Amino acid sequence: MSIEEKLAKIGISGKLLKLYLAAVELGEAPVQEIAARAGLARTTAYDVLERLEQEELIRVEERQGRRYVIAEDPVGMLQRLDHRRQVIGDLMPQLRSLYNRAKGKPQIRFYEGEEGVHTVLWDTLTCQSKVLRGILSMGELIETPGLAEMDTYISERVNRGITLRVVRSRSKDTERIWPCTAQDLRDLRYAPDSMVLGVTQYVYDDKVAIISSKRENYGLVIESEDFARLQTILFETLWSMSAPANLPASPPAKTGRRGTKTAGSPQ
Repeated sequence: MSIEEKLAKIGISGKLLKLYLAAVELGEAPVQEIAARAGLARTTAYDVLERLEQEELIRVEERQGRRYVIAEDPVGMLQRLDHRRQVIGDLMPQLRSLYNRAKGKPQIRFYEGEEGVHTVLWDTLTCQSKVLRGILSMGELIETPGLAEMDTYISERVNRGITLRVVRSRSKDTERIWPCTAQDLRDLRYAPDSMVLGVTQYVYDDKVAIISSKRENYGLVIESEDFARLQTILFETLWSMSAPANLPASPPAKTGRRGTKTAGSPQ
């Protein structure tokens, strides 16, 4: 495949291609010379050069009443491509959400294995509302995706200014980590002792992300306004039933000889 054919695949073709190649070959020259090299009229060249300048492939400088064209280093094309890929990657969740909303149906994405778990976990950081509602199982998360990955994820969550409101089970907290702190943007509550939360779930925007135990080893993202609204209501219900992290665990109920509740038992 020739250089002309390859450049055409990235949108540089026709007059744009002729002027760009002329600019690269000459390196630096007046507009008239560049236009002549490309076989174009100078008036036509001005319009095309403006497009090349917008793409940052060249720059135009004024010198003593004459306009000079300077070709930019072609390596800049790769740098701009990487930047565009990053921007598109950041935009993709929002664009897909708009696309699926227009289609009027939910989007369900299933990911297998550890890589799938990582994908789902990091998708939660696309949260536009900056508030994550999480039901987390520390024991399972330390196994998959692992403590090192979780530390990196938490650091990035805080860096992006995303607050986590989280409910966990005391019985699943295997380490003295991830406390309720303003510094980590984490508001923690513990579910009633009778509720053992063995699967991790995040609710954010119009999405629900689910991370399984290591035994089942999968991640799932459901993109649906109705489903996310339902899960938000269920989370808030669980939240209202749960105890703030700074409160001690509820003591077990005790009964007297006649079956009546004694001090320390809920009334």
